[in-house]
Amino acid sequence: MANKYAEIYKKQHYALVGEHSAVKVCHWTKSQMTGGASCYKGTFYGINSHQCVQMTPALNSCTENCSFCWRFQGFDSMKISYEDDPEFILEESIKAHMKLISGLKGNPKVTEEMWKEASKPKHIAISLTGEPTLYTRLGEFIELAGKRGISTFLVTNGTLPMVLEKLNPLPTQLYVTTAGPTKEIFNEVLNPAIGNAWENFNRTLELLPSLDTRRVIRHTLVKDVNMPYIEEYARMDKTADPDFIESKGYVHVGQSITRLTQDNMPSHDSIVEFSRELASRLGYDFTSERRDSRVTLLCKDPANRFINFNEIDEKAITIS
Repeated sequence: MANKYAEIYKKQHYALVGEHSAVKVCHWTKSQMTGGASCYKGTFYGINSHQCVQMTPALNSCTENCSFCWRFQGFDSMKISYEDDPEFILEESIKAHMKLISGLKGNPKVTEEMWKEASKPKHIAISLTGEPTLYTRLGEFIELAGKRGISTFLVTNGTLPMVLEKLNPLPTQLYVTTAGPTKEIFNEVLNPAIGNAWENFNRTLELLPSLDTRRVIRHTLVKDVNMPYIEEYARMDKTADPDFIESKGYVHVGQSITRLTQDNMPSHDSIVEFSRELASRLGYDFTSERRDSRVTLLCKDPANRFINFNEIDEKAITIS
């Protein structure tokens, strides 16, 4: 990759893949590999963090510049001019992930069984940075992952409903970030780079009930900025009718510290209070929480919270 931000990404421990993709090992992947806690997705949905690859197919492309984002925002455009083949991205992303975690193999806290499992990725979080729906071959990428027995978790800002409407196949679980309860706050907090972002986002909410996959609304909450606004969020969530609602507090780390302050971090207790009130208005169940991640989970139907993500298909292969 001839990327003008390459040195910045490398210093932040990204592995660059092809022309427009990248991988970075999540904190929780390392934690679970060394005998610690898993990501909150393990608590909420039962996935194995040590078998999860965190990546993006749109490293330098996004339709928003969110004030709460802790990632480096090297967004040059809203179009990927030369697109790599999805099979290449998938293969090289797994290889890059394995190279990044290779140093843990000799760690005494990593058991042989844990290493063997980590060597067979079962999940891909398409969520690292950028807006992944800008990659026009995203459906092919998701399909190829599925053929390998790898579940896909796609996080989108919802500004490209025309992509989601035609996306085939859909990911195992689809997240839509919902952090602007009004148009004014939406524009202030998310800093969209397209003029019709608010209208497009609302079209995505209207589209969600028709999408045949597990659907999640994720509220990223910034104290004194976009919370509580319970009534506004409840109205949006009723439109989207998701299976799950995650409410997660802003954390004052990374690039976001130049735009927000520590006072903008809501306490976990305030996130819980927000979530319980939202649950009562929507008729959802307050199902789970993770204090260390300042996040809660509401479920429309708690009985359907878990699917066996770790045994979707035994075709997942080890990349050496």
